[in-house]
Amino acid sequence: MNPITGLLLAAGSSRRFGSDKRWHRFADGTPMALQAARRLLAACPRSVAVVRANDVELAGLLTAAGLRCVVAEHADNGMGHSLARGVAATAAASGWLVALADMPFIAPASYAAVLGALADGARIARPVFDGRSGHPVGFAAAFRDDLLALAGDQGGKVIIDRDPAALCRCPVDDPGVLHDIDRLDPARPVSGGD
Repeated sequence: MNPITGLLLAAGSSRRFGSDKRWHRFADGTPMALQAARRLLAACPRSVAVVRANDVELAGLLTAAGLRCVVAEHADNGMGHSLARGVAATAAASGWLVALADMPFIAPASYAAVLGALADGARIARPVFDGRSGHPVGFAAAFRDDLLALAGDQGGKVIIDRDPAALCRCPVDDPGVLHDIDRLDPARPVSGGD
């Protein structure tokens, strides 16, 4: 069985953002999806990005950064489909660290905390900051079939809700685990970059 694999879900359509947020550039010119990828790779070098079929340029950028890209042919069906596609492409992994391309501020240490919990035997792990659960979420191989069965907009949360006793909460000092970027708010510009 292979090591835990990172999955960067980068096949979303950015409906609420108003443009393709994966390409939203920070002050240093780094696209949002690339910054999220770099943060994931810093903690989990064995990582895969799930992209849409027409994402040739994005796939090239993420591949150059060190991720293998897989295509979610029906990405418009929702996050569940993209997650299942990533798991299917890495089915021999001993677990998955699921990251989102619109969460570019997660510290590598937070990724490492979730990876560490999985390595120590947790079946599901996720970071907690200020009492709130965040991302990334880690799943052990025991949940392979459940992940492969995901479809539509149902992501890993449905698995956590079905088996809450399997969840290991990892306290972190990182507000980035809660900071997803769904809308571009001119009053609160998105800043950052590596």
